[in-house]
Amino acid sequence: MHVAYWIVAGLLALFYVYAGGKKLLQTRERLQPMMGWVDRVPMPLVRVIGGLEVLGALGLVLPPLTGVAPGLAIAAAVGLALIQIGGTVLHLSRGEVRVIGLNIALLVAAAAAVWLGTVRL
Repeated sequence: MHVAYWIVAGLLALFYVYAGGKKLLQTRERLQPMMGWVDRVPMPLVRVIGGLEVLGALGLVLPPLTGVAPGLAIAAAVGLALIQIGGTVLHLSRGEVRVIGLNIALLVAAAAAVWLGTVRL
């Protein structure tokens, strides 16, 4: 279970540092081709989502790695799952059913991290 947690958490952390970093650092015009939803969401909210994704990625890795408050990793995974639920709702409200596959996959991975974290931590 220990190795499984680190595989899932590591992959999620890499994805969210990348995706969240893009949301934090890039302009709406640069994000638009990959994330069509940014046209209807205020940029401060896009930045908040990006910040939460980066913090969630750090929360998956740093607490178990340092041994300081390792239960925060479970909270981070729950938070990332909630972000994906919100993303799925947003895409469905825009009629973008075909693009929710990634949201569902990330939701399942975050749920797996929650479960593996409760078993492992």
